[in-house]
Amino acid sequence: MSEAVPRASLHNKQDRKPSLVGVDPNSVPLDSIDVSDFELFTRDELWGWFERLRREAPIHYCSTSGYGPYWSATKFDDIVAIEKDPETWSSEPSVVIWDPPPSGVVQNAGFISMDGPRHDAHRKVVQPVSSPRNLKQLEPLIREFVCEILDGLPVGEPFDWVDNVSIELTTRMLATMFDFDREQQRKLTYWSDVTTANAAQLADMGVSPEEGREALKECLQVFTKLWKDRKGKEVGSLDFVTALANADATQDLDPVTYLGTILLLIVGGNDTTRNSISGGVVALNENPAEYEKLRNDPAVIPKMVDEIIRWQTPLAHMRRTATRDTELGGQTIKKGEKIVLWYVSANRDEDAIDRANEFIIDRKESKKHLSFGWGVHFCMGSRIAELQLRVLWEEILKRFRFVEVVGEPVRTKSCFVKGFTALPVRLHPW
Repeated sequence: MSEAVPRASLHNKQDRKPSLVGVDPNSVPLDSIDVSDFELFTRDELWGWFERLRREAPIHYCSTSGYGPYWSATKFDDIVAIEKDPETWSSEPSVVIWDPPPSGVVQNAGFISMDGPRHDAHRKVVQPVSSPRNLKQLEPLIREFVCEILDGLPVGEPFDWVDNVSIELTTRMLATMFDFDREQQRKLTYWSDVTTANAAQLADMGVSPEEGREALKECLQVFTKLWKDRKGKEVGSLDFVTALANADATQDLDPVTYLGTILLLIVGGNDTTRNSISGGVVALNENPAEYEKLRNDPAVIPKMVDEIIRWQTPLAHMRRTATRDTELGGQTIKKGEKIVLWYVSANRDEDAIDRANEFIIDRKESKKHLSFGWGVHFCMGSRIAELQLRVLWEEILKRFRFVEVVGEPVRTKSCFVKGFTALPVRLHPW
């Protein structure tokens, strides 16, 4: 495999409309609403805008945005219908709202942005990692990681939960799944952050676009070496690289597709779980009666994990592109137009989910949410994410009566990754 990589273009917003932050969602014309404004997510002011779209224009057209024109699907059932029809709604060329440049962009080259048999064949290579047998093997290792992390935290003193717990746990798991050098494991986190970062996020990281491109080039170089080292070796149950290097469907991947696949697995194993870990702490602090319910009955943890993932919706959207002119929700969508599936909105759709705007840790239909998508692109790592969250909260409750949020959460500047960059907390023992 060549180590050359096409010049990667990290996505940047174009000129966009004035921000809707601080504006009454009912005070502007429908055609002026652009819910892709990342400032709505950073300020946690998105909810009223999506509520209005669900009510008045569930299939909504935005003619001007930083990402160009796009349609929005905001209702649960509409999104499921789209996910069930991949022939009409393609994952190519991108599953995010921004468009790849003509030269191609590595973060859109993995199998999540493929359709049909090619997608199925590539996904099948790495799918076994979430098999019941592997999950059974993983649980004691996850518990070992969790106990080591929690036992090393300061008690009674403020610290950042995101860095010390959410990132640390998910990064250790990523290193395990790639059989990656533990001393270098934070590179995985960095590559993940660079892959999904917009210009504002890169600036906050102190990273220029060129440095971001160099980081992805380094990622390819590192994983190309791992590929070469593991070519011809027996496939291990937990090693993505060995599986990709030796499977018939993926052993001859070109560099861009290989890097795109690696980044897909890194982002999928990092952003979703780490932001649900942080989001659960925030949600329980905002709903003290539910936290007390948890203390009184730890048996609710499995359902609570589902509810945290629904409530947080760590990836706010996925995008599809129409392969033909079609009708949806009374609207005509033309071939080539993109539609954004706002999972974050569907998960608060009260027509589909009872009391959707309430955080209820023992919810009866706890798995009814769209945080993992639906259909052929349903998140293959969902069970691993749930396992990490379950084990973490089991061990938290053994040690701490209260993980107290002691400052304002710092939210991600993104309309795609819905998460936190910092969360100051203090631990209170029993």
